[in-house]
Amino acid sequence: MPKIFNVHADCKPGLHYMADISRIVSEMKKMTDRGQYFTVNRARQYGKTTVLRALARYLRNDYAVVSLDFQKEMSAAKFQNEHTFSAAFAAAFLAKLDSSQMQEPEGHAAVNRLYDMAASRREELELVELFQCLSLICRYSIKPVVLMIDEADSAADNQVFLDFLSQLRGYYIDRDETPSFRSVILDGVYDIRNIRQKIRPQEEHARNSPWNIAADFLVDMSLSASEIEGMLLEYEADYHTGMNTAEMAGMLYDYTSGYPYLVSRLCKLMDEQVKGSLEFPDARLAWTKKGFLEAVRMILAEPNALFESLWNKLEDYPQLAAVLQELLFYGKEIAYVPGTRYVEMALMFGFLKKTGGCVTIANRIFDVLLYNFFLTSPDMQGIS
Repeated sequence: MPKIFNVHADCKPGLHYMADISRIVSEMKKMTDRGQYFTVNRARQYGKTTVLRALARYLRNDYAVVSLDFQKEMSAAKFQNEHTFSAAFAAAFLAKLDSSQMQEPEGHAAVNRLYDMAASRREELELVELFQCLSLICRYSIKPVVLMIDEADSAADNQVFLDFLSQLRGYYIDRDETPSFRSVILDGVYDIRNIRQKIRPQEEHARNSPWNIAADFLVDMSLSASEIEGMLLEYEADYHTGMNTAEMAGMLYDYTSGYPYLVSRLCKLMDEQVKGSLEFPDARLAWTKKGFLEAVRMILAEPNALFESLWNKLEDYPQLAAVLQELLFYGKEIAYVPGTRYVEMALMFGFLKKTGGCVTIANRIFDVLLYNFFLTSPDMQGIS
């Protein structure tokens, strides 16, 4: 089956054309090797799950990796209380743990103890007991254990999850005396440290993040032109379009600033919709500058999940829209000041990027998209 350009869920190397993400994965492994706990916070459809799964594969030579997806494996009902959560987490953890990596007999005894507790004491199992068992598993694992949680922010509105993070913090602090995970990696759009106040904003402990042990995640997850070209070279080897891969990669980067979804979507449009149209009847014509600009026109005119998510954020946060209007229509220079709420929000959602101490619209696609939106949306005009 031929590969395709993918814009839905994670990219799979055997099915999809993929940019080279080895740089990103390598930098994240360095953080893991240093024993750091960290959160991968990036905007929607920024390739987080793809990178996390690639990292899990990359780490398995050196680590016992337990990779969980809270949206898939932990429904809302699992967060009712610490007993339900502890039993559900234990079951999910054990399902992903490679028991062959455990020392005999102590390691298997630790695994069996957790299994028995989760099965027979589901209504009584507490976080303290859960972590005692997890610590034993870490102690008797042949390889250091790495815990990865995808879509972790989907659980962050729940007090029980914040209590879980507090336990992680406690074991991190005492890891020189009590065995714990070598590294914990959380993934999501929202930074766990910034949304904790949703639980009980009036209480002091709710303002003190249980995840303040997390290292700063400074890895640039945007794709460079050379990383994009690697994907195009693979496509070119299959279809022989004659495209100038370096030039095409440069155009893709110039318009998207390496935003993974936008790169893949433009390629998908050229491959599946521009190619075969009246003006571009074959791939040779589609993969040109003119064909690329036609794909840009198409993406700006279509409704898609990423753009709809952005519109929803503008409707939910009018002050965010005001910040973007100041940049677009008034050319106001906005300095980046850490902690400025709506600037931080725009960065988190992917509208803006930091450039030389200031913030700017993240890429040319968003620039045109937002400009058109504000011009044609009466509900957004006049916001100040």
